[in-house]
Amino acid sequence: MENVLQSEKLVQRACWLIRLRWMAIAGLAIAVFLADEVLKVALPVRQLYKISVILLFYNFVLYDLMRYITWKGRVASSAVINRIITFQISADWIILVVILHFSGGIENPFYLYFVFHTILAGVLLSKIQSFFQATIAVILFGALILLEYLQIIPHYVLTGFVAGVDYRDEIYIFGTFFIFATTIYTVVYLTVSISEQLRRQQRDLAETNAQLHKKDNLKNEYVLRLTHDIKGHLAAVQGCLDVVNDQLVGALNEKQIDLIGRAQRRSEKCLNFISALLKLTRMKLTGQLDMEYFPLRNVIFNSLAAVERKAKDKDITISHRIDEGVDEIYGEPVLIEETLTNILLNAAKYTSEHGKIELNIKDEKEGILIEVKDNGIGIPEADLPHIFEEFYRAENARKIEKDGTGLGLSFAKQVVERHKGRIWVSNNPEGGSTFSIRLSKHPVAA
Repeated sequence: MENVLQSEKLVQRACWLIRLRWMAIAGLAIAVFLADEVLKVALPVRQLYKISVILLFYNFVLYDLMRYITWKGRVASSAVINRIITFQISADWIILVVILHFSGGIENPFYLYFVFHTILAGVLLSKIQSFFQATIAVILFGALILLEYLQIIPHYVLTGFVAGVDYRDEIYIFGTFFIFATTIYTVVYLTVSISEQLRRQQRDLAETNAQLHKKDNLKNEYVLRLTHDIKGHLAAVQGCLDVVNDQLVGALNEKQIDLIGRAQRRSEKCLNFISALLKLTRMKLTGQLDMEYFPLRNVIFNSLAAVERKAKDKDITISHRIDEGVDEIYGEPVLIEETLTNILLNAAKYTSEHGKIELNIKDEKEGILIEVKDNGIGIPEADLPHIFEEFYRAENARKIEKDGTGLGLSFAKQVVERHKGRIWVSNNPEGGSTFSIRLSKHPVAA
């Protein structure tokens, strides 16, 4: 897995170089046009435009090569991608020297642009490769000014751009080359040093993250075993309490009935908490859902039926509106139904008597937007960022119900995110809150 991730990073770097080259091609063409038409600098314009066309063709070839290598999710080896990156930088050095030759050679201060590719080499390549590329740059630039000095190749004077520069002045040539070489090697040394520090930190962070993930899984497995055992004991205790409460083992007086009732309610709350924790932990450990296409309307009506009794006890009006386009969606129907039911039950729990709850299901072509709106107690602004965290409960919610689990909304968030959807909450201007869930109708890639 680590090798695959490393290969993907290298592919991104190779493609990054190609994208930068598109900008460089456009910049070269614009610079030649401005120098010739606006500044009236004497340049071999035809040759420079030819170089731009060759560079354009060369970049298209690289672009198609990278598309072929990564076609349909194909994973290329790191060695192949690394060779492509090295070839790109080396070829760019040669092209840059050719451009420099046709635009004044040592007279052209744009030879400082070598520094940009030196930085890229230091970031993208290893230490040895970076210094090797820097050496290539120094040799190529040195060869250019030497060949022009010896008049083996012609020198193109930048008439109208610079004055007082003699490409055959030995002191000037040596001084310029010395400054160029020391600058290139200094830049590559600094870049490589910083890059190595960053890579070490990245490796340390990756190792720490892997250890944390492993420990989190161990914790979840422990919680899963523990809660499963506790649930079994609680179920047995509740079964005994049911038998006693139904007076199957003898009559109870009024005080005994009250105490048994309290014990039953407490054990039921504890059992609900354990069940919710079990579901959440199991989902975290497996990370897999049995997805299928199912009719969302059935899930909606089942959730409404589940909350109907609680709403009726408080004389809460529940209304719903479903767009015509809402039909089948892709997901795990049981978990989505449980998520929607939990949110509706929360709305009923924290809405006062004679209140109202609105359930709106909106068709968004490729997705579905579910909104549960109530006129209840709302959520304090300070609690909004934490409302989907495990075991977290808003301050005003704790005042109404002290024994809540704080797992319902965390479970809802886990379910929605496993479906590659999004869940959020906002307070209504007129009071209460609105919980929104956006789900896709079709499978979504990770």
